[in-house]
Amino acid sequence: MRARLALRLAKIEVQIQEIDLHNRPPELYAASSKGTVPVLVLNDGTVIEESIEIVRWALGGSEKDYALIKRCDGEFKQHLDRYKYSTRYENVDPQFHRQQGSLFIDHLNDELGKADYLAGNEFGIPDLCIAPFIRQFRAADVEWLDEQPWPALHNWLQRYLESNDFKAIMVKAIP
Repeated sequence: MRARLALRLAKIEVQIQEIDLHNRPPELYAASSKGTVPVLVLNDGTVIEESIEIVRWALGGSEKDYALIKRCDGEFKQHLDRYKYSTRYENVDPQFHRQQGSLFIDHLNDELGKADYLAGNEFGIPDLCIAPFIRQFRAADVEWLDEQPWPALHNWLQRYLESNDFKAIMVKAIP
């Protein structure tokens, strides 16, 4: 989602190909031996295999933009995966990982209490990279998250979910 959103915001036209992750086509492995998505193949044959690298390529940004994203992609993402997909792991307590992930969300709520967006007064790179993961965290238990005392985060997430850009990237590409 964040790669698609970065490309949209940068006004870079791409051909999107939906991938069934249970039946990955040979073309995916031809582009990237990892066989993961997203994969961006440039006209010159350059392959960019990670969403964060696609964001960097499309939008640039400063190291300050990526500091919070790094924390999200590391510590928070680990807790998110073990909370939302606990059955994929052995001896995992999803409630523990929800609580640990909540510490990051507490921090985001504090930051969003200072400005409308993580990037400041306008939606920016930290917002587009972190919002999809907060959306996933919320999806694990919508009622629980919506009841938490995070007013700034709730407003931020709602603006993201209601944005025309988010709605546009959520449209499935026709195969």
